[in-house]
Amino acid sequence: MKRSMRWICTTAGAAGVLTLVAGCGATTGGHTVSAGGSGASNVDHAAGTNHVVASRAQAVTLTETGSSLLYPLFTDQWIQAYKSVDPSVTIEASSTGSGTGISQAVAGTVNIGASDAYMADQQVSQNQGMLNIPLAISAQQVMYNLPGVHGHLHLTGNLLAKIYQGKIQYWDDPAISAANPGLHLPHLAITPVTRSDGSGDTFLFTQFLSDTNPTWKNGPGYGTSVNWPPVHSEVAANGNQGVVTTLAGTKGAIGYVGISWLDNAVAKGLGYAALQNKAGNFVLPTETNIQAAADAATDIPKDERISLIDEPGQNSYPIINFEYAIVNQQQRGATGTALKHFLEWAIDPQGGNAAKYMTPVHFLPLPSKVEPLSQAQIQQIGG
Repeated sequence: MKRSMRWICTTAGAAGVLTLVAGCGATTGGHTVSAGGSGASNVDHAAGTNHVVASRAQAVTLTETGSSLLYPLFTDQWIQAYKSVDPSVTIEASSTGSGTGISQAVAGTVNIGASDAYMADQQVSQNQGMLNIPLAISAQQVMYNLPGVHGHLHLTGNLLAKIYQGKIQYWDDPAISAANPGLHLPHLAITPVTRSDGSGDTFLFTQFLSDTNPTWKNGPGYGTSVNWPPVHSEVAANGNQGVVTTLAGTKGAIGYVGISWLDNAVAKGLGYAALQNKAGNFVLPTETNIQAAADAATDIPKDERISLIDEPGQNSYPIINFEYAIVNQQQRGATGTALKHFLEWAIDPQGGNAAKYMTPVHFLPLPSKVEPLSQAQIQQIGG
């Protein structure tokens, strides 16, 4: 069943997201990147569109923090590109985790909270005027360090739940072997890797486990932080970069990684799984399969808070999501105007949503049926 505007988490994770974090820079272990300058009105020739930004007399700095999955899109693609659109706007981005992105947007210490997770009903009711604006489609892959094992392992949500519950402890467990007939798996202990920070990636991964394993659904459930079952071999890492580094340095490790880090992880020798989808097929996070899942998503609510996990379809990849800008609609003066213009550019298929920005980080543009909903939310931003 489609989940819209609801939250299941049997832990303190949801409350953790609401913790207000002072300051708008990166937290410990985060990274901050900015670009900008001064100037007046400009036409976005560099982005291949006639997107015009209105003239602003004063320089404006927009601050963004949160999702380590969205971080490469901002730092490697959008910040430099937008400098050509409007040189008067400086964008500062930091990778601190989706939970921090939400909490700092709520606190008003940043203009944009980047998140892989939408805000919970309780968060929205307690913080009126917060917008959850999808910027793009992304996905998540399950990665592992298994030297000598080539190709892509077949894994199901049920198998993954049992691994993270400690019920499956070795790679040659009969249940894993049954899903991978003919593949020789080593008798090697499994090290499950989790996120130590409040993370949208945790939100997505635990939703997938909840959908496919009834025991997991009843607890720990899902959220940006959960009480992981006590598994003696489990290791926690900060951010996607931390997970990739931990996986690369730990034989037998398995973890969940946002797709914008796929190339980095593969370069370190990590493998990634074909996951079983709702139709029973094992599929990889290819552009075609992510697009199939995005196309299958229906009944998107006006506030766009919805799960895209385990969409129907023969080829649909099961872990995809909206990447959200969490924004307070009360943004005054030049800052509010600059924020609206940037977000309009970000979702424009000829601007920030163009393939030349999306493809390098393995994101997909917003579906045509979703872009107007995001545009309508952006228009609510103002004093």
